[in-house]
Amino acid sequence: MGAAREMGLRSMAMAEAKDRNGWLALFAADAVVQDPVGPSMFDPEGLGHRGTEAITAFYDNVISASERIKFDMRQSSECGDECAFAGTIHITLPGGQQGSVDLVNIYQVTAEGRIASLRSFWEFDQLSFS
Repeated sequence: MGAAREMGLRSMAMAEAKDRNGWLALFAADAVVQDPVGPSMFDPEGLGHRGTEAITAFYDNVISASERIKFDMRQSSECGDECAFAGTIHITLPGGQQGSVDLVNIYQVTAEGRIASLRSFWEFDQLSFS
């Protein structure tokens, strides 16, 4: 297993465990998180969350807002310093509302093996709640 696949798996495991400090420690100081890629309610300009402070704010405002996160990844492909994972994310919001959406997460790592970028491709209009 290469560094990109390993770090992608660690990132998802830390998010599922709601391990804020562990998740943040995976990222390089100048990393960028785009979740989702492009303009969204989380990132109106669509430029991503760049650097430790911005990624920490993303965690605190988005990831920590859910009661539970579960990734069901069906496939991964690693090439060079990047790995793409395809599957479904399941989230439980406060109050028990559950949602899911198909996504592709692409992780790129630095030469030192830290996450340089996390790009998550998913569509708001495909997010379904039960």
